[in-house]
Order: sequence, then C-alpha cells, then structure tokens
Amino acid sequence: MKQQSPTLTIDATQAAGKVSPLHYGLMTEEINYSYDGGLYAELIRNRAFLDDTKSPAHWSAVGGASLALDTAQPVNPVLTMSLRIEAATVGAGVANAGYWGFPIKPNTRYKSSFFARGSAGSLTLALQSRDGKTVYAKATVPGLTEGWKQHGVTLTTGKVAPTTDAVFTITVSKPGTLWLSLVSLFPPTWKNRPNGLRPDLMQMLVELKPAFLRFPGGNYLEGNTIATRFDWKKTIGPISERPGHPCPWGYRSTDGMGLLEFLLWSEDMGAEPVLGVYAGYSLRGEFVKPGPDLEPYIQDTLDEIEYVTGPVTSKWGARRAKDGREKPFPLRYVEVGNEDFFDRSGSYDGRFAQFYDAIKKTYPHLKVISTVGNEQPASKRVTSRRPDVLDEHYYRKAADFIRDSPTHFERYDRKGPEIFVGEWAAHEDVAPWTPPSRNLPATPSMKAALGDAAFMTAMERHSDFVTMQCYAPLLVNVNPGGRQWRPDLIGYDALKSYGAPSYYALKLFSTSVGDELLKVSLTRAPLLASVTRQSKSGKIFLKYVNPGEAPQSVAIQLQGVKSIKPKATVTTLAAPPDETNSMESPTKVKPKTTTISGIKPEFIYNFPPHSITLISLETR
Repeated sequence: MKQQSPTLTIDATQAAGKVSPLHYGLMTEEINYSYDGGLYAELIRNRAFLDDTKSPAHWSAVGGASLALDTAQPVNPVLTMSLRIEAATVGAGVANAGYWGFPIKPNTRYKSSFFARGSAGSLTLALQSRDGKTVYAKATVPGLTEGWKQHGVTLTTGKVAPTTDAVFTITVSKPGTLWLSLVSLFPPTWKNRPNGLRPDLMQMLVELKPAFLRFPGGNYLEGNTIATRFDWKKTIGPISERPGHPCPWGYRSTDGMGLLEFLLWSEDMGAEPVLGVYAGYSLRGEFVKPGPDLEPYIQDTLDEIEYVTGPVTSKWGARRAKDGREKPFPLRYVEVGNEDFFDRSGSYDGRFAQFYDAIKKTYPHLKVISTVGNEQPASKRVTSRRPDVLDEHYYRKAADFIRDSPTHFERYDRKGPEIFVGEWAAHEDVAPWTPPSRNLPATPSMKAALGDAAFMTAMERHSDFVTMQCYAPLLVNVNPGGRQWRPDLIGYDALKSYGAPSYYALKLFSTSVGDELLKVSLTRAPLLASVTRQSKSGKIFLKYVNPGEAPQSVAIQLQGVKSIKPKATVTTLAAPPDETNSMESPTKVKPKTTTISGIKPEFIYNFPPHSITLISLETR
C-alpha cells in the first residue's frame, strides 16, 4: 500500500496572533575578535601599547632600532604607556603586524593618527609587504617636537592587487629617539563615520534586516572580575580617553567600540537597542551583595539609561551631546546582567529586584529582562518580582533542535512573561565548549543550519510571545588564534568575509516574515514549518524544513483564502549536511530562487532532501 504524503494545513481564515515586530535581531559581544580585529575598523593592533606590560606586543623593530615600553611622561592619565624607539640609522623604526595583516585594496585612503615626541627628524608612515620589497602607500609627517603632539595623515594606495600581506611602518629621517602613543589607522568605514565600522561586515548585517541589537554582551558585559566588567563610562568620549580593559575571552579590548558606537551601530541597521547592564556578578564568581553595596551599580545603570535616552538638559544627555549626539536614542528593553544562573551565591533574585525597582521608578515604561528563563531550574529563577521578559539560551545539537522544535514552546504560558531567546545556535555533534570543537571549522555546516532553521520555525510559530531572538556568536576572525568559540554566523580575515549556511538560513527567515501568525498543522511528519502573513497585502510566507535524506512530497492546503495567484516564488537552501562555506568557497552553500506555477488552494510540493524552503504565496 502506497504511503500517504504528509498534509500541511494552513488556516488563513483569521490570524492566530500577531508576530512581534522585534522577533528577528542580533546579539553581539567581544569574542572571536568580533570588534577589535573585526567589525570595529581600527587596523593597528595594540595601538596604545597596553596589551602587554612587559613588551610591545604585535610591534617589531625596523632597521635595527631598539624598542622599549616607557611609562615616563605619558600623554595623559589614560594613555599611561608609550613606545620608545632608539633609531641609530636613517630608516630605522617600528612595524605593526595588524590583525593578521592589513587589508590592502586599490585606490583606497587610510587615515592615520598618532601621538609622537622626540628628536628623530620627520617620520615616514607606510603600508608595505612583510618583506619590505613592496610599498603600497606612504606619507611623510614633519615637525617632531620635544612635547607630545598628535599628528594626522592619509595614506593612499594606487593600482595594487588586494592582499593581507602587509605591515604598517613608522620610520625616521635621521638617527635619534622617538616616542609613540595611540597609533591608529582606519580604512574607509560604514557611512564614513570616524572611529567607525567595517563596511563589508556591516552590509552583511544590514541585509539580515535586524529589528534589534542586544549589546554589549554576553560574558563581555560581566568580565572575569568586577574590575574587568564592561564599565560603560570608560568607553565614551575620545579614544584617547578610553583605557580599554581585558576581555574575558583572552585578549584586551580597546573599547573603541563604546556605548555610543553600539547605539550608532543599532541605528545604522534600522534596529533598536536592547541594553544589557552590569548587574553585580562576574564570571569568576565575584558578586555584589544586594542592598547598599549594590546601589553604586544601580546608579550606574540609571546614568547609562539617561545617556541613551535623556534630553540634552540632563547630566548624561548633555554628555551624550558633548560626545557628538544630541538626539536621544529609543530604548524599550533593559536586560539585568547575563546568564546569572551561573551565580552560585543565589543572589540574583535580590539583585534583580533591586535593579527592577529602581528602573521602574524612574523609567516605568521600560521592560526589564531577567537573564534566567524557563530552560533553567525553578530554583534559579526570579520570584520576588515578575520580570517583563525572560532571556533563554540554547546551544544544542542540530538533531536535538530538530527533535524538540515541533513541541518546544507548546508547554509555555502564552500569558506569562515575554520570551527572549537571547542566544542560540545549533552545532553538528561536538559541543562548542569541549576541546575537540577546536579542530572543527569556525563556521557551521549545512547540518547545523538545518537544526537552526528547525528551531526558527518553532520560535516563529510562537512569535506572539517569543518576542525577540538572536543567534550567537555573530562574528569570528578565522585566522589562527582568532577564534574562541564555534559555530559562528559570519567569518572573515582582514580583507574578505563570508556567511555560513546558517547565515543564509537566518536571512531567509528574517527578511520574509509577515505581521500575522497563521495556524499551521502537519500530519504524518514532525511540524518543522511556520507560516506568517502580511495583513495589508495578504502575502503568505511558508517556511518548511526537510532535514531528511529523501525528498518529501507534501500536500499543502490553504483554508480561508478568497483567491490565490497561480505562480509562487520559492527560495531554497539545500546541500548535503557536511557541506559548508569558507574563505576559499564563500558561497558554496547559498539559496536559489525559482518560480513555480499551478498554485491553488490545494497543491503538492516536493521539498528536496536536507533543505530549508520559503514559499511566498500571493493571496487575498
């Protein structure tokens, strides 16, 4: 007897709920050289000579010069270290290795600034090959003085072949002693913003059409210790006034990506900020007791919210204006901490309550997010207050997402707090936190993308109360030593970037979504599908995941549509599970779009094996 095909029934009679307009967004933190060496466009590594207190990391001598770190006569109280260069010959100096090289492109302007003092004549700045045989661009800076002076110059390439085989050098015109501090070099940035972002990565993020950006983390928010948390007041103002701090992922952050840069990044993507605030717990177990000890951190949060949203007549709104932005930013969500279920002290309930009360007293319209959700034991959750939103994190095998997604959110109370899936990602088989994961590519394969898509159908089916969700981590520098965690959505080196199959899966979902939920059911197969509709146009978006090895023929029934156009657009992401993208093959796995005919209220579609499919239907 021939086995019957699965039947997918879409009830278009009426909307089953409203899709949250914030459902698809992005999460970010400093990991995998996501900011420094990634999205933040600064090209000089260890620009303030603070990465290592014993030696000038990532800097090397040129022409027999002698290098030493120097704490005497600093530029200011923040830039406490300088590099002293003893140059015995003309052409001696120093070279910076960059973040695994420099992105040399033809006909491109690179803007450099630096503090210098000394008696070594004029300086030549150059971008050149590592062996020194090819100079891609250079410029001269005259007039060294005995006291510190900031200089600025532009280096411009000509008709050169793109390469990362480059170093940045500063050399002298006569023997002498030279001191340098805060040496910076920027290529063209997104919207040509000073202290700006890398255009190719921004373009990939903008194309996802994110509705929100959760920042600054993540573990990066907490820091390993209280002293090394993300201290937002130290990340605003000129970069010469930002000391930077150790990142919990094993390297130092410049804090070039400060609070204002995060807010502008959100705005440039058309996204709204979801602000994470430090809540008195750090990764190595340090915590602040609820009560008077916590009050300074609460005041810090109130100041931060005022910096984001306050008028220029307020103290911190005035500071924002001084930093170059008069208009306040929008803000609706504030998250208190990050993954506080790791806090063994049991203090989060008390800490959250104290933050919640203070925020609501001054900003009653803000929604306050708890970092402990339903995926955690009840003993870890907040009980003394009712959070507006619960943040849940899921890092699971693709097979586990596929198995669990048909029913995962069915057990939730739709009248309970909003759900924010603030971090999630599927991995193939090896857990990201185990050593064997280090031997795998930084970005995931199609197998993981199928798990990601399965989970996205579950979240989208419940997007009336799963109001926000975001994949994590977002970015990874794929050079050796650049990665601390996998899988990651977007990979890059100094010059190029690419999206993983999961990037294209997310893009397929986030760029084709309606504002109404339609009820969907499936017989004879697990429900790995979601359906939304644009209320104004009647356009229906059907997303379907077939993780199996065989094609899946599905009878699709639309109930309650007055009319339907006979042609539909189909976008398919399909590939064998082990296929992936890479720097060498950046689009090996990518979606393909076709048009199909013969569409009626009842039609059959054959979903390919190992596929993620979007069918866009024009209905009334």
